[in-house]
Amino acid sequence: MNILVLMKQTFDTEEKIVLQNGTISEDGVNFIINPYDEYAIEEAIKLRDVHDGEVTVITIGPERAENALRTALAMGADKAVIVDNDDMDLDEYRTAKILSAVIKDREFDIILGGNVAVDYGSGQVGPRLAEELDIAQVTTITKLDIEGNKAIIERDVEGDKEVIEVSLPVLVTAQQGLNEPRYPSLPGIMKAKKKPIERLEIDDLTLEDDADAKTTVTETFFPKKKEAGRILNGDIKDQVSELAALLRSEAKVI
Repeated sequence: MNILVLMKQTFDTEEKIVLQNGTISEDGVNFIINPYDEYAIEEAIKLRDVHDGEVTVITIGPERAENALRTALAMGADKAVIVDNDDMDLDEYRTAKILSAVIKDREFDIILGGNVAVDYGSGQVGPRLAEELDIAQVTTITKLDIEGNKAIIERDVEGDKEVIEVSLPVLVTAQQGLNEPRYPSLPGIMKAKKKPIERLEIDDLTLEDDADAKTTVTETFFPKKKEAGRILNGDIKDQVSELAALLRSEAKVI
């Protein structure tokens, strides 16, 4: 079984966000594997151990993203691919186009990725990539079993669960609860140093003419501090009337 994993390197969730001139400063920041992608990596390794084959982790990022790939390899992945993006303007549309160009000529049975990245949280890249590759997709999964040429998948839906049966190949995105990601062991870290990382430049890929980014971030800013809430007292009818008046005069939403 050939298993591909989409991975993004993100800020450590413990980091304090610092803005400089409308952009996020990366000075002194610790970067980690996107936590949701860790679930995808763990599930890929478990599938490989049961069904044989190999796990290839793919990322788009600057040179520092290689550290995250090495961590994934130390966890147990077999191979890694990095597309350098130091000089590229990326959005979800362009990211999916690039990943499609990397993957389309490779053999794969299943692609796993995180449900969202903790930095921008769009949750778009997986579904967009599935559309580019013209394969089935199932998002926010919490259980995955492979039986022959089909996958039996569970996903959370509004406090309940949905069971889906889908033919391979398929792209799935991992939600918390799918598994418990392992920590890299010392032997795994030593082995990771010898595992191959394929390095690609954007010029190495055959991209469509319309693969340029469709959106541009013009500014990043913190939300305004929330003011203290108000508690309305008295008769319910009076509270409703007062609430409607406040929504009209102060909040200006009606």
